[in-house]
Amino acid sequence: MNAELEAAVLTSLASVIDPEIRRPLTELDMISGVSVDDAGAASVGLMLTIVGCPAATSIERDVREATERVPGITAVTVDVSVMSPAQRTALTEKLRKGRPKTMQFGPDSLTQIVAVTSGKGGVGKSTLTANLAVSLAQSGLRVGVIDADVFGFSIPGLLGLQGAKPTQVGEMIMPPIAYEVKVISIGMFVEENTAVSWRGPMLHRTIQQFLTDVYFGDLDVLLLDLPPGTGDVAISLGQLLPHSDVVVVTTPQSAAADVAERSGLVARQTGQRVIGVIENMAGLPQADGSVLEIFGSGGGADAAAKLSTPEEPVSVLASIPLSIALREGGDAGVPVVIAAPEDPAAQAIHALAATLRSHKRSVAGRKLGLSTH
Repeated sequence: MNAELEAAVLTSLASVIDPEIRRPLTELDMISGVSVDDAGAASVGLMLTIVGCPAATSIERDVREATERVPGITAVTVDVSVMSPAQRTALTEKLRKGRPKTMQFGPDSLTQIVAVTSGKGGVGKSTLTANLAVSLAQSGLRVGVIDADVFGFSIPGLLGLQGAKPTQVGEMIMPPIAYEVKVISIGMFVEENTAVSWRGPMLHRTIQQFLTDVYFGDLDVLLLDLPPGTGDVAISLGQLLPHSDVVVVTTPQSAAADVAERSGLVARQTGQRVIGVIENMAGLPQADGSVLEIFGSGGGADAAAKLSTPEEPVSVLASIPLSIALREGGDAGVPVVIAAPEDPAAQAIHALAATLRSHKRSVAGRKLGLSTH
């Protein structure tokens, strides 16, 4: 056996990243062994997490290519097997960093948690959430999205994840990834075109499971796409994540401000912080440089004024213009920030992403989960 080449192969394999967990295979104990004979023929043991792993073909290919890149390797055999239940349990414990199974993103979490809400449907809340998530990811941040709009789930379609299903490793759920954003939605667990008609307790358990069983890893930002209005899901999220921030999406007409105000007030009653208003469909740019205000103007500023208090002033974080490219991107599952970054709506969303990060809560006085032992 050639110990030097075996070490070189292991070093090369450390560059192979599991496409679902986003960690090196060597770190996940998915490489069961490497041997290289005197002629340079390498044999690599690869352990997949589950039978029927959806990424099996790409992982095996990447392992083979990483091994072939090592100078001196003349042939490669990849022996594929599947982890035992005990090995899967060890993996999930490693991913949880030895902590017991519990809800992620507690009060001491360093993840910026932002709930996107609206007073009523049809204001473009989900489209903005999807594009905002991708914009944040483009800036190099680790981003996750929970599609908590359980009755009108549209995030998978907006991000091109139609038909995508999470992978379950033991009791841990691996969320699908699109445009470097980890995504979970009730739409991934029901048949296509199925209507979800659940009462409050079932909705609460679903959101709680998303926050407990889904492996998001260490996120910089978690966005939650809430159902419109002030129903059970908004209340549950306020109870489960009272330390989250809230942005309210509204449209420009003044009549919309009254409805938008209610969703912000419910969030505040559960201890959440309303950090701003997003005015969507703010106007349609014309060829001559003018703006056609199809839905009027002033609704965003009006909603922000009504939500402001002396202790907690609320401002308009962004005004997103009407955009054909934004609508087309949503229909195609390719966010406008990817498909048409020069579009005025895409530029406004990028600016919104930067503004949102400036509202991140301070970590001063908070426990960081560090230990000197």
